[in-house]
Amino acid sequence: MKKLQSTWYNMVCVLTAISLVAGVALASVNEMTKGPIQELKEKSEQAAIAQVLGGGDVMVQNIDTVAINENSYVVMNAGEKGVAVKAVDPQNASFGGGLTIMVGISPAGEVLGYSVLETHETPGLGAKAAQWFQKGEKGDIIGRKLAEGELVVSKDGGNVDAITASTITSRAFLRAVNAAYAALQQTQESASESDGVSGASVQNKN
Repeated sequence: MKKLQSTWYNMVCVLTAISLVAGVALASVNEMTKGPIQELKEKSEQAAIAQVLGGGDVMVQNIDTVAINENSYVVMNAGEKGVAVKAVDPQNASFGGGLTIMVGISPAGEVLGYSVLETHETPGLGAKAAQWFQKGEKGDIIGRKLAEGELVVSKDGGNVDAITASTITSRAFLRAVNAAYAALQQTQESASESDGVSGASVQNKN
């Protein structure tokens, strides 16, 4: 077999062929994993909804997506318990990247619970948000009435203790919680304007 000459033309052809093969392979792998990844994400969110609403087996049927300042917030009605809201840090300024949470809010505007869905924080610092603000912890926000005003870290004049050595993340987390309540209010206002008809519901699986 004749050896391929090392010319610029031949090298470009070989590199192009390799790139095409690699591109096709990556596209195939992406297509095969897209379904399982989406299914895993949905299960994770389903578990988070149950958690923030105090437990139980729930099933999301319909979802309202509220756009506020170019960010999307998913509001899910849960009947008498309250609602679950998927929210992001509106400023996307938490250390290391974005922060996405699920927040449970009672009809009276109280925080029922929360779950961190996605974070790019430094392990050991920002990741502490998953526990720091839970019931009985130092930064406990469970039971706080969002209807009485936004949650703010004590360093900024509020009454929520920030995560030790991670004030930036604490601010981002509380911004996401406040944004969740704002999205809920906007949904309720829209529903009121359309005779109370909501396009979101969560039902118990029985």
